[in-house]
Amino acid sequence: MSENKSCPFRTSIGGQALIEGILMRGPSLQAIVCRTKDGLVEKTEELRFIKDRYPILGWPLIRGCATFLDSLVKGMKALMYSAELIPPEEQGEPDKLDAWIEAHFPEDKAQKLIIGTAVVLGIALALFLFIFLPTLLIGLFPVLTKNHITRSLCEGVLKILILLLYMLLSSRIKDIRRVFSYHGAEHKTIFCYENRLPLTVENVRKQSRFHPRCGTSFLLVVVVVSILVNSLVRLDNSFIRMLCHLLLLPAVVGISYEINRWCGKHDNFLSRTLSAPGKWLQRITTNEPDDSMIECAIRALELVIPEVEGSDLWGE
Repeated sequence: MSENKSCPFRTSIGGQALIEGILMRGPSLQAIVCRTKDGLVEKTEELRFIKDRYPILGWPLIRGCATFLDSLVKGMKALMYSAELIPPEEQGEPDKLDAWIEAHFPEDKAQKLIIGTAVVLGIALALFLFIFLPTLLIGLFPVLTKNHITRSLCEGVLKILILLLYMLLSSRIKDIRRVFSYHGAEHKTIFCYENRLPLTVENVRKQSRFHPRCGTSFLLVVVVVSILVNSLVRLDNSFIRMLCHLLLLPAVVGISYEINRWCGKHDNFLSRTLSAPGKWLQRITTNEPDDSMIECAIRALELVIPEVEGSDLWGE
């Protein structure tokens, strides 16, 4: 299998695995392609970027947070769309909060509220797991808190362990394993496109499923950067440390985004070294896809390839 150590072209097109489908996002279009019992269902829409209305949000270090939140919202909408395509008999009952929102608000407003609630709850869970919990747990052991550097390192190691455990437990769920296979199909298809090969199932199948410009890699970079940035906090009180870590989070995300962006644009020893841990983590978050998943990813990518060749060059 090709490891794709050096591609002749690096695209800014990125994707996300959905429930029985793929989201691909190009420089101007976003496409969702899902596989149903009746065949492939396609949905394409024009992308609107918040930085076009507020140019300051496109500045280095600031653009990281804006891009992350924008991708989070768009990704959640796409995930919910893919879930709606599941046959009614295979869908579970909505949880009590979603049912209450649907019962008390018009359909269009209810949809926005459900998505907004899901985003907020997702962010809250991430803050609890990767900021509050590590700081609180390490603070319970005085031997680990005597030195600020030691404490920051211990908190960082615990964050990495929590991330790995979360990914491992998720990968054992049957439905999530299929999502991870679609994730592999997304990476393989993008590699095929970057290698200037015809987008066929056979060509895509030969590609590596470990891609350096992956959201999974970004999460790991965020954790590592948080260790370095949070080491500046020299406070003993756990709750004040939590507040400081929370205030420093935009800086952590901004720096992590710039590192990921730089690694995606360059191919040298340093960029490969920085990308390596993220690729290792992708051994958990990606699986080898079947041909039907690859077909889905190919179609999603075809829908967002720009008409002007090269206008999707990474970093432009």
